[in-house]
Amino acid sequence: MIVMKFGGTSVGRPERMRKIAALLQETKGKKLVVLSALSGTTNTLVKIGEALIAGKPEVAEAEIKTLELHYEKFTDELFETPAYKAIGKEIVSRFFSLFRLLAAGDPETYQADDRTYRELLAQGELISTELFYHHLQETGVPARLLPALNFMSINEYLEPELEKISQRINPLIQTMSGVDILITQGYICRNHRNEIDNLKRGGSDYTASLIGAAIKAQEIQIWTDIDGMHNNDPRIVKKTLPISELTFDEASELAYFGAKILHPSTILPAQKFGIPVWLKNTMDEKAAGTLISDKSPRGEFKAVAAKDGITAIRIKSSRMLLAYGFMRKIFEIFEKYRTPIDMVTTSEIAVSVTIDDPKNLDKILHELGDLGTIETDTQQTIICIVGNMLTENEGVLNQVFAALKNIPVRMVSFGGSPNNISILINASDKDRALNLLNEGLFNL
Repeated sequence: MIVMKFGGTSVGRPERMRKIAALLQETKGKKLVVLSALSGTTNTLVKIGEALIAGKPEVAEAEIKTLELHYEKFTDELFETPAYKAIGKEIVSRFFSLFRLLAAGDPETYQADDRTYRELLAQGELISTELFYHHLQETGVPARLLPALNFMSINEYLEPELEKISQRINPLIQTMSGVDILITQGYICRNHRNEIDNLKRGGSDYTASLIGAAIKAQEIQIWTDIDGMHNNDPRIVKKTLPISELTFDEASELAYFGAKILHPSTILPAQKFGIPVWLKNTMDEKAAGTLISDKSPRGEFKAVAAKDGITAIRIKSSRMLLAYGFMRKIFEIFEKYRTPIDMVTTSEIAVSVTIDDPKNLDKILHELGDLGTIETDTQQTIICIVGNMLTENEGVLNQVFAALKNIPVRMVSFGGSPNNISILINASDKDRALNLLNEGLFNL
């Protein structure tokens, strides 16, 4: 069985939903299809929830009405026969009655009810899968719905419970052995209190990878609206190329450091069981795409990515000299405030780290102040240069720094991974740096 995930843009129009249906019929073997909400739906549901929390029910109702009209038009265009147009109308009416029910009541009560907010956000995936299922029914394609809320779960630390997911989903699949197409929802799950929850934004990719790992899938396909992962950011750099192959480690680095096509957590479950991941283009299914696996050409530059919103922190202290346990004290402070560190560089008297979550920055800086003199730089960007076994290639750093010779560099991380060179620069230099690297490393 293969797992095929289709994002919001892939299902965002009736003609695209029909195209997915045709693609599924052309693809041989058993398929488990993971669908996102229709493009724009989750953003609108977030606006509705935020309006209710802010005590603005009239704003929420206006957003609900606009979204309802969109779905009414969508279903009218999707279905062709009077019988299925009536089914589509009933689905929309039922879901939007639920939206209004969830939105009803005292705003103060709603504000305290995070559960209601999470339940509201889950409806986008539920309605998209139901509409797609009935579209397949109308066209005579055998399929079954496999509700994600029956098997997807996270623990109290918001981490997916892969073993439990596997124990739940495989028996369910066995009961549906008579059909080749199973449809489920991305993003949504249940938490340790059995409440409706989610895998956070971009979580449909994560769902597909978790399901693939749980069922030991032949492969996982992530279908989006671009032809694979590119060697640079096409929004900033004019000349970019799709990458044909990446290792799991390379793809993880790129996703974490800013490549928008892939959710950062997606690779981990697939990598654990060596399941290949394909990045494919719904708009051009014949495009080669990008294959992510445990094999890839060695010793060459593959891609560049950038991560914004970085804060650099320097801790300077003479107490570091010949001292042990100093680094542990620093890391314990970040652990205390559940703040991940991206980069680390050290000297004999100073340590520099970067973080991308400033929520607890003031508290962190206060405690770090007991260890030494603290300096911070905000509005920083990490540029990540990725390739397979770069550290084995002579002259790699020369090429990178030659390309960036006119860009001030704040920090460099090299050697921690054989696949990654990370460079910290001012955010204002980001666009110029990406273009210079594109020219210097890829001759584009």
